[in-house]
Amino acid sequence: MPRAKSSTVRKFFANLGPGLITGAADDDPSGVATYTVAGAQLGTSLLWTAFLTWPLMGAVQFMCARIGMVTGRGLGGALRQKLPRWVLITIAFALFGANSINVGSDLSGMADAAAMLTGINSHLFVVIFGVGIAYWTVRCRYHQIATILKWLALCLFAYVITAFIVQPDWSTILRQTFIPSWPKNHDAWENLVAILGTTISPYLFFWQASQEVEHEKAMGRRMLVQREGATQREINNRKLDVGIGTFFSNFVMYFIILTAAVTLHTHGVTNIETSKQAAEALHPLAGSLAYVLYTGGLIGVGLLAIPTLTGSAAYAFAETFTWREGLDRSFKGARPFYTVLIVSTLVGIAMDFLNINPVRALFWTAVINGVLAPFLLVAILYVACDGKLMNGQPSSMLSRGVVAVLTILMFGAAIGMFVL
Repeated sequence: MPRAKSSTVRKFFANLGPGLITGAADDDPSGVATYTVAGAQLGTSLLWTAFLTWPLMGAVQFMCARIGMVTGRGLGGALRQKLPRWVLITIAFALFGANSINVGSDLSGMADAAAMLTGINSHLFVVIFGVGIAYWTVRCRYHQIATILKWLALCLFAYVITAFIVQPDWSTILRQTFIPSWPKNHDAWENLVAILGTTISPYLFFWQASQEVEHEKAMGRRMLVQREGATQREINNRKLDVGIGTFFSNFVMYFIILTAAVTLHTHGVTNIETSKQAAEALHPLAGSLAYVLYTGGLIGVGLLAIPTLTGSAAYAFAETFTWREGLDRSFKGARPFYTVLIVSTLVGIAMDFLNINPVRALFWTAVINGVLAPFLLVAILYVACDGKLMNGQPSSMLSRGVVAVLTILMFGAAIGMFVL
């Protein structure tokens, strides 16, 4: 009996992969900063958003996963069957720009965290982290990268533990969690738009679909015809994987907002713009353990997120221009693919040495993603509804309906961002 239970547990964790990694990668250092700012400025009033973003994020990520599984192609490859080439090129360059800026901001957040813990200049850590992550991503094969990224997802528990260390008033917290409060001012609307844009990002769409292809290649399905279609069991396993990954992402988001609300906001520290400022303010309010967990967590989540940012841009270019692609290939076997990945990292490193304000840079990332995401969601729906392209396995009506609602919300968020 114990052996049967052990086998079931092993099988459960073995089925977690692309969905868990994609969900966890959403809580990158930039996302941590966004959620911290929301908690510091508005307290616990936006805790309820975690219950809104989970099903929306889950629906779109599973739709992208399904596209990868049943077409045997990444998202760019599937879109290439339906959209003009110039549209795909525009999407690829927009994604590259937004992701590279995000990489720069994430490297800055990681380097600041390492500098606070060690006292060594942060510029050195930007180079170490940037070059190290790029080298590791190029050098390792897909199954090695996937295994490491799955373990790095555990770093996110640092933020859950931190929330319990600060000992919040749970009766008040639960009331704010389950009784939504409508945004009442400019700051509230701005933070709501930021949370939605940070949680549902275009790079995750490309990464999710491409990892399905990589996962199948690792199973020996090297040819497109071998990857087309998916069994109901495979689809159900991925649905569970994506559901857990997106729940985990939003679960952590909830506790980051909570930690900032009961420490920073409660003590009147609302002018927070970066994760470094948040960590420095947290230290005297919540103690050394909370400070170390929050700061150390930034490094871990950065190691998890940056390969997905640079990798998703590389997949978008490779699928648009029909290059050889894949983390299972050597550098010589996919030179243009890895070149995009490396250049994206170098742009991120350069941002730090050019003294580009990471907060201002993130604003432009939000602008690009805010404009790109809703149009990309329309294209994803277009593909997901095509029975022929989806090999007779199009997305369900429920899934299409939820993603359609998300698309409308993202268009509203994009408009709201410019109005605000």
